[in-house]
Amino acid sequence: MNDALPATTFPAAAPPRPATPGPAVSVSQVAVRLGGKEVFTGVELTVGRGEFLAVLGPNGAGKSTLMKAILGLVPLAAGTISVLGRPPTQSRPSVGYLPQRRGFDGGTRVRGVDLVRLGLDGTRWGIPVGISNPARERRRAERRRVREVIELVDAAAYAHRAIGELSGGEQQRLLIAQALVRRPELLILDEPLDGLDLPNQATVAALLRRICVEEGVSVLLVAHDVNPLLPYLDRVIYLAAGRAVAGRVKEVITTRNLSSLYGSPIEVLRTGDGRMVVIGQPEAPHVHSHRHERPD
Repeated sequence: MNDALPATTFPAAAPPRPATPGPAVSVSQVAVRLGGKEVFTGVELTVGRGEFLAVLGPNGAGKSTLMKAILGLVPLAAGTISVLGRPPTQSRPSVGYLPQRRGFDGGTRVRGVDLVRLGLDGTRWGIPVGISNPARERRRAERRRVREVIELVDAAAYAHRAIGELSGGEQQRLLIAQALVRRPELLILDEPLDGLDLPNQATVAALLRRICVEEGVSVLLVAHDVNPLLPYLDRVIYLAAGRAVAGRVKEVITTRNLSSLYGSPIEVLRTGDGRMVVIGQPEAPHVHSHRHERPD
């Protein structure tokens, strides 16, 4: 495995702060063009406070691009985005971001607790910098917060081991803790279930639901497979063929909606255990994919 880019948020650790009024994210009639090609257009989305929402769709539909637009990392061709009541670039201090997971090489000797602590030190996501001459009380507060988030993600049992020795699920818990260490109001995760086996996918999904409740954090997550998330999601947004539809899972992932998005017949079925299966062409939906079902 290649070393992953650590998820780092802004600014120094701080006590809990009052939430900004209004929705966590508001996306209005947004279009994005990259390399002269339209990725999507007319996207409408609202993420409420403490809401858990998944972004679904086929490869190349623009899921990660939408996350980057919400982070203020790609320009808009049309429309507006508000994050925590402000333009995206002004809201970054209150946003935790976990990029696509690539894992850590088995020889990576950084301890899990130290990886989490890196989240205290950034002015840009993924670029840690030192804090010069921190006061004693600040250091104590930071140590307390690191312990808090490690306990929140149930990683205390292995947080002092080298990150390269840990399973994919254990690594992911610590990366989520790193993204939470600065008490963000919004947590954005790009395919955090990728590469995990089904039990770990379900465990991480349940953890994120608990974070929404206990930390009051809004969670926006990119995923290929909705099934591990079904018991925990509030709503979804589905991107396909340059368009999007948002709402509750049962309202969005339907034969009618997906057939309209793809412009070809798509059938949505439910299995006896409640899993969703999408049948039809093009291949895109992935809500029934088994590509992650391998040992963690």
